[in-house]
Amino acid sequence: MTDEAFTVLDLIDLDLKEHNSLNLRCIGGRKGLTREISSPDLNRPMGAIMGFYDVFAHQRIQIFGTGESACLRKFTREDNAEHIRRLFSYPIPCCIFTTGQEPTAVFFEEAEKAQCPILQTDLSSSEFTARILRVLAEVFAPRKSLHGVLVEVYGLGILILGESAVGKSETALDLVKRGHLLIADDVVDIHCANGNTLMGTGANKIIGHHMELRGIGIINITHLFGVGAIKERSQIELVVELQEWESAKSYDRLGVEDKTMDILGVGVTKLEIPVKPGRNVPILIETAAMNERLKKMGYHTAKEFNQNILKWIESDNARSVYFGSEDII
Repeated sequence: MTDEAFTVLDLIDLDLKEHNSLNLRCIGGRKGLTREISSPDLNRPMGAIMGFYDVFAHQRIQIFGTGESACLRKFTREDNAEHIRRLFSYPIPCCIFTTGQEPTAVFFEEAEKAQCPILQTDLSSSEFTARILRVLAEVFAPRKSLHGVLVEVYGLGILILGESAVGKSETALDLVKRGHLLIADDVVDIHCANGNTLMGTGANKIIGHHMELRGIGIINITHLFGVGAIKERSQIELVVELQEWESAKSYDRLGVEDKTMDILGVGVTKLEIPVKPGRNVPILIETAAMNERLKKMGYHTAKEFNQNILKWIESDNARSVYFGSEDII
């Protein structure tokens, strides 16, 4: 989660489309729209409405479905507003009425006095709950930003890292020309979903699909290559670090042991690719993406090659022991 507080107004203003839309509108308590939402969990306040406040989770968003709304109407008919007044004595972030339900006049009046926002959605309680939990899980997910480029190659999200001017953007541009997708250039915003899935997107939606190329300037990937060359977000499944070639350094030539990079507590496979004139880095990254997909399917080329070598050595030694050196021509 970012350091900035997430408010009820932020929830309403989220740019969510189609099956993610919450269809929220404020129908009361507008003075409290700056209240902070501090928990990704929800609460159905039926117990509180009935007068049971011992375990009332007041810090959560309160969801009023058909059952809660029917209970409020019953209290109104019985002229019993005590439980409703007590409800708003707690610092509730907001109350959301689902399936187009309307609060009673007493509820509306008490919410206005407490400056507690009342929101309404036409979605059913079950559908709205599923959607808002996904939204809040993303909002409150651990986050960090890294300087690099995020591309999707053969359906695999690859985070390209490296020192300044090593060729990250140029490599990404070549990959886009070869039909792959650009997610973000320069700064990649990463959040951890579900505790084990890293999702990456551009840190700024306005400049996210632009690219800076030294000697040329800023280019717009969408305008040059079309909307099919970009993507809003992608899961990060491989990290590639581009390094200046050092003749004295020993680079991995077999790939038997997988290196990982820890990002927000999640280990991601990491490759170090040395860069020097004559090396086609985009093709190497394409090959790395295909090889990583094979690994996820259970086929590890380097380990299989190593096992085959060991079998060959063992069989050769066995033949030598069986026949004797004088029997081998």
